[in-house]
Amino acid sequence: MKRLGNLWHQIVSFENFYLAYRKAKRGKQHKASVAQFTLNLEVELLRLQQEVVDNTYQPGEYRLFTIYERKPRQIAAAPFRDRVLHHALLNIVEPLLDRQFIDDSYACRKNKGVHKAVARYQQWAKRYRYALKMDIAQYFPSINRPVLKDKIQRYIKDKQVLNLFNLIIDNAPTTQGIPIGNLTSQFLANLYLDDFDHYLKEKLQMPAYLRYVDDFVVLGDDKNILQTIKLAVKDKLAQDLLLLHPRKAHITPTSDGLDLLGYQVFPHFRRLRSDNIHRFNRKLHQFAKQYAEGQKSWVDFNPSIQSWIGHASHADTMELRKKIFSDIVFLRS
Repeated sequence: MKRLGNLWHQIVSFENFYLAYRKAKRGKQHKASVAQFTLNLEVELLRLQQEVVDNTYQPGEYRLFTIYERKPRQIAAAPFRDRVLHHALLNIVEPLLDRQFIDDSYACRKNKGVHKAVARYQQWAKRYRYALKMDIAQYFPSINRPVLKDKIQRYIKDKQVLNLFNLIIDNAPTTQGIPIGNLTSQFLANLYLDDFDHYLKEKLQMPAYLRYVDDFVVLGDDKNILQTIKLAVKDKLAQDLLLLHPRKAHITPTSDGLDLLGYQVFPHFRRLRSDNIHRFNRKLHQFAKQYAEGQKSWVDFNPSIQSWIGHASHADTMELRKKIFSDIVFLRS
């Protein structure tokens, strides 16, 4: 791929910053930081634009918090004006580099996502006997920053754009890796493994290979070949200073079902993971309690409920959903 240049003027245009603001505020209009930025929108955008052009821009302080879904994860939330800048940068860069990515990389990409990845796997599961599922130990914290910067330079030659990426990477709230939660981190996590993806698809000639962030699956009919692939994957990841998770690399008959992205996926049907069901059931009863006590209204938790329904509807869960919602009542005390 020819290295990209002449990007800077597109990134720092006011039109691009305004588009970035509109993307950054989606679903967050009620946040105080968004409202404050919007109150003096033109002034804020012009100030941010000028700081970037003058090379005086400095990222703000992240807000750190932990979410608990299967395992604890520390999330880093950048200030709103920084998120506007992240969108402005990726508005221009991401569509150009996305063309380089393989079709079967599904995380944080337009017209991809969890459900497309699961559907692709299930299509292959009808054809192949075995699935080798793997993931990377502590992927985001393990991303080596010098290696990442070198990978970015392979695609981009515009020095001002490279300097902006470096500034964002170096001002992360962690001493190593990249933070979970940044828009730029999602993109850079895909970029970091782009060489790896092409290695699996083209060098090892594995057509039935897909990746979602650091979860990846290879399918085939020969267990010995898949075992060889596992060893090759381990060596290839080591070149990028990454470690294959020692307890999460298994070869499974596709007929037994595969635990993949929140589902148990069989060749001809899907089930929702049991921990997902129990977690949502607890959350739903908590919502009902908060509603009864007047702590929250329906609009506060309805998006969360609708999101789960959407996720569950991609599995064979009609009877399950009927049971869960027939057992719950929302009443004001």
